[in-house]
Amino acid sequence: MATEIADRKSRFSLGYIILIALAILLVLYGVFLVDDWHQLWKITSAPDNVPIVALLLIVPFFTWLGIRQARDNDQLIERLEKDPQLAKTHHRKTLPWRPGWARELHVWPFLVRIEFLAAVIVTVILFVWSILLDAPLEEPANPNLTMNPSKAPWYFLGLQEMLVYFDPWIAGVVMPSLLIVGLMVFPYVDSNPLGNGYYSLKQRRFAVGMFGWGFFMWIILIIIGTFIRGPGWIWFWPGQNWDHNAVVFDKNRDLHEIIAGWWPAGLGWLGTNWAAKAIFGALVVGGFFIIGGLFFHWLMLWKPTRFSRIDPSLPIHKRIWKWLTTWDEFEKKLLARTSLLQYLTFQFFAISVLLAFPVKLLLRLVFTIKYVWVTPWFNV
Repeated sequence: MATEIADRKSRFSLGYIILIALAILLVLYGVFLVDDWHQLWKITSAPDNVPIVALLLIVPFFTWLGIRQARDNDQLIERLEKDPQLAKTHHRKTLPWRPGWARELHVWPFLVRIEFLAAVIVTVILFVWSILLDAPLEEPANPNLTMNPSKAPWYFLGLQEMLVYFDPWIAGVVMPSLLIVGLMVFPYVDSNPLGNGYYSLKQRRFAVGMFGWGFFMWIILIIIGTFIRGPGWIWFWPGQNWDHNAVVFDKNRDLHEIIAGWWPAGLGWLGTNWAAKAIFGALVVGGFFIIGGLFFHWLMLWKPTRFSRIDPSLPIHKRIWKWLTTWDEFEKKLLARTSLLQYLTFQFFAISVLLAFPVKLLLRLVFTIKYVWVTPWFNV
């Protein structure tokens, strides 16, 4: 018990340290890097941006709340595994029904009462919201006068931002379809019977991590489209003055052009021959899928451990290798009961969405690489 209390205190102290560090970074950013507070406030207080500002506060809070509940459940599971007698008295599913125990919980009043209270609270919030803030309606559309920047509603800003990194038909059709189909498919490729009806990190480590990463990416796209994209859809940091006359001189290059320019003489044809460009891009994308598959396979089996717990007498390279190759026996059992179809389906959606998109985003923003696979029919 004392060890559990000490671990909990250490986790809370680490959480407070991270929270204080983030607060200090925000203060320093506001003091030294914000040039136009009026413009930042105008963006933040716009009626159609209120959901995004609320999202910045609500999502971290409920994420923390869910993680806290998951940790409590994980600690309870450890206690019940160590004490079978306590599990028999604490966890009702392990015992048959006894006189005095309810066989089930009725929908009324237990569930309906909570749903009714939630509906009332949400209705009150919407009434107050509609009274205090006007609807973001503007004058009728004028084809001779286009707003700059012209932005979609906040719930479509993620799609609009994706247009920067992909062809329109990929950003507007293929990627959203992969997101929707992937969310529908994932419950069928999940071979873990645990974690249904309660929060857990240890029993659902990989699943929670993958969903959290995908959700985080979508939120990031909305934040970029709201606070960072300015006139001409140019990248302006939050608080930086939106200059309507700003011009970006970055040269968007395709990957085959960079390779043809860097490689020794003899690859000039790579930039002119469409067949060579298509084959080169196919090889790059194919290699990316292979590397991505190996990465997710390793991530499925890897058990995160503290580096300090590894034998300090070992050389540093062996300690790193041991840390990277420490496998989770629970995840190995789950992988063993996963069919080949389930495995390949997950790998396809994980590589296509969870890995390919952030890689493409970094290639475009950091290296100004527009496409990695260029063909006469499509560009990726």
